[in-house]
Amino acid sequence: MATVQMKVSPEDLSQVPRGNERIPEPGIMVIFGASGDLTKRKLLPALFHLEQSGLLPEKFAIVGVARRPLGNEFAADMRAGIVEFGGVDASDPRLDRFVEKIGYYALSFDDASHYAGLKAELDRIAAERNIGGDRLFYLATAPEYFAPIIENLGAQGMAQPEQGRTGIVIEKPFGHDLDSAQELNHQVNAVFHESQVFRIDHYLGKETVQNILVFRFGNGIFEPIWNRNYIDHVQITASETLGVEGRGPFYEKAGALRDVVQNHMMELLSFVAMEPPSSFDADAVRREKVKAWRAIPPVPITNAVRGQYGPGVIDGQKVVGYRDEERVNPESGTETFAAVKLGIENWRWAGVPFYLRAGKRLRKRATEISIQFKQPPLLIFNRMQSGGACQEIQPNLLTIRIQPDEGIALRFGAKVPNTPNMSVCPVNMDFDYAAAFGTSSANGYERLLLDAMLGDQTLFAHRDGVEVTWGLYTPILQAWANKEPEVFPNYFAGTWGPDCADRLLERSGHVWRNNLGGKS
Repeated sequence: MATVQMKVSPEDLSQVPRGNERIPEPGIMVIFGASGDLTKRKLLPALFHLEQSGLLPEKFAIVGVARRPLGNEFAADMRAGIVEFGGVDASDPRLDRFVEKIGYYALSFDDASHYAGLKAELDRIAAERNIGGDRLFYLATAPEYFAPIIENLGAQGMAQPEQGRTGIVIEKPFGHDLDSAQELNHQVNAVFHESQVFRIDHYLGKETVQNILVFRFGNGIFEPIWNRNYIDHVQITASETLGVEGRGPFYEKAGALRDVVQNHMMELLSFVAMEPPSSFDADAVRREKVKAWRAIPPVPITNAVRGQYGPGVIDGQKVVGYRDEERVNPESGTETFAAVKLGIENWRWAGVPFYLRAGKRLRKRATEISIQFKQPPLLIFNRMQSGGACQEIQPNLLTIRIQPDEGIALRFGAKVPNTPNMSVCPVNMDFDYAAAFGTSSANGYERLLLDAMLGDQTLFAHRDGVEVTWGLYTPILQAWANKEPEVFPNYFAGTWGPDCADRLLERSGHVWRNNLGGKS
């Protein structure tokens, strides 16, 4: 299949306005659970990238909070993480100055007596560095600590300060079902106003995800055909080659449906399915996302399938099955693969199936959205072909690649040169972010952290959306909990998942697109 690479000309790129980003007010970011991998691998590299871009205020401090007494070791460990995971030159003169802004405070998350000391430490730092009252609290802890941290911040008056702006960033999982999500929302909003709450999903920090809105609503050739009259079906896939990577206890409680489908994949679906917002401010965008989710009727249990990987081969290396992973129940019924078929009952999407699948230990690491268009009503070219390699007319396909290679590809039919019988082959127009704009060391958290500091909630989940999506998936989780899977494991590591996932599509005459990361 031929591929035509689409590029951005230097002339066009030179016309893009620069330097129009707002810089947050001076403030302190407090990261609870700072001794975990997320801080070293993602958060601190992202903050330093913002520093390199001139997007952090000069008066700024970071305070890591965890239970272990790390002291000065913490800043040194974060420096090493910024270099290793952030693609940063260790000799960059800005790095040492940035590390000087990093501090550490040890406390037990559920011990209320420790929070007065934390408040005093933040006040001391603010006074010494003339920082002011802005605070952003980031919860990178296990979910069971969310409620006590929030309650204790409120008890010490750190949630609603007299001066400055305060926000709280909450990592997923936000609850484990509808009831727990509603209870957590209640606990959060008892202390923080909803305008202060940033429920983070790192997928929304990816440029290609944000570009879906520009692609749809900024290009007049696509929006008129973005509906049931032209689109046959939509597939959204999030596949990983990795296993549970030592996180057995967490994954035993989560599973693929909770870990990926209810949050990441539903966010991707909303950007594809939502109606045009009246503006791109937070309330307008989030309102249209929730409308799209609310238009999804209850999912029949027959439209949801699950799987668990057994031993197999990944990249030429033998790997163990899920039940043989470290700290996993040897008789576990936790799903490492989940697929669902959804419908959206509104004027735009009635009758168009949306297929979502996510899994671990699959053949390839890729996250992408495939939008397949309907065939022309009369395939006249099929009648004219008398042989050759390109006899079947393939439907048009728009593929939005989220990771690892961000880009957009459009497949269409073209005449094969020097053939007298109008032979048609599929070809691709391919837009690759790295090829067009250059590679980037950004990890997606840069955009989200900056927005949280600025108080912009556009790319964060609202409580209504969290509860709507949990409402869709809680009945499936309950049904699965009440009936142990008959055959687990049911797919080999290194394959595309269980046979039941294929049958989910076959009932409607569809097949999964397994050429992920490819250009077709």
